Amino acid sequence: MTNCTSKPHQFSPLNRKKIEASFTGGAVGNQGGLLLLREIDKKLGFTKQLSKSIDNVRHQGYVQHCVHDLLKQRIYAIAAGFEDVNDHDNLRQDPCFQTLLGRHVNLASSSTLSRFENALSHESLMNFNRRFIEAFIASHKTTPKELILDFDPTNNKIHGQQEERHYHGYYEEYCYLPLHVFCGEQLLVSLLRPSDIDGSKYAGAILRLLVKRFREVWPEVKIIFRGDSAFARKRILYWCEQHDVGYVVGIAGNAVLKREAKSLVEDAEQRYNTTQEKQRLFTEFYYAARSWKQQRRVIAKVEYHDQGDNLRFIVTNLNEAAQTLYDQQYCPRGNMENGIKQLKLDVFSDRNSCCE
Repeated sequence: MTNCTSKPHQFSPLNRKKIEASFTGGAVGNQGGLLLLREIDKKLGFTKQLSKSIDNVRHQGYVQHCVHDLLKQRIYAIAAGFEDVNDHDNLRQDPCFQTLLGRHVNLASSSTLSRFENALSHESLMNFNRRFIEAFIASHKTTPKELILDFDPTNNKIHGQQEERHYHGYYEEYCYLPLHVFCGEQLLVSLLRPSDIDGSKYAGAILRLLVKRFREVWPEVKIIFRGDSAFARKRILYWCEQHDVGYVVGIAGNAVLKREAKSLVEDAEQRYNTTQEKQRLFTEFYYAARSWKQQRRVIAKVEYHDQGDNLRFIVTNLNEAAQTLYDQQYCPRGNMENGIKQLKLDVFSDRNSCCE
């Protein structure tokens, strides 16, 4: 058995460089890269600000870990790929993680972190989202000319018996239906919702709060609301029109819309049959759903190829030409899907393993 206090063993040198083996290294860890994340966090003060959003109702006589440390421990672990609270039964003893939090003793256990997460109030979670919005505002050194707010729901599959568990017919699975709001590549809002609701639920309220805050800071900024057909709701569209907010939103096809676009589809089919080349055509018209008080501009796009036609509709109050608006204003919303994928793959936002 080697004595841990023995002298290092010397090997043959490489030129003038010494090579030695030592068994006196002590405790080691493999999460050294997170030290860079800690320095970034200290400079931005992000977790410090988030911790101020949390109502600390714990009995101080029994507290060993402050709210800021608990929050950092959880966030840093997720960044390192340890998304499960149970991982902290080992991580709490890791010297690198202890260094990240500036402590030389065991960090919070998995049960402590679980109680911490389940104790978060609705108001604390709302304050979290406000911090994201303020960070977004602070990231602009100059006033932006235009803000495009992308709204989109997604499915978070559930494997257990979590609270608010429901089956969703579209996704054909038990899941949650969180709502995300992005502006460019920056996340503004992430709201966990059950799946037995309309896909646009809470979107109107969130839009109003965002527009109000942005116009407090940037009164002249142009704001555009963008989403798929789940958000083509009369109240949202009407509110946008009354508050000078542009919108470009998908709208589900129905018999009336398809009838309006019939000649466009026939034209595309005829051109394809003549050229045997894929066709992509646009048209526009004004349409009022039964629940609408007024007509609105609808743009129809049809693609025709060897598999038949692919017909899509959007509704908008913007003035650009039909194809320009569809290609340059509506289609880029697909980039939001990449943001949602990053949330799921990189920060494990669909890890819904906890329950009360």
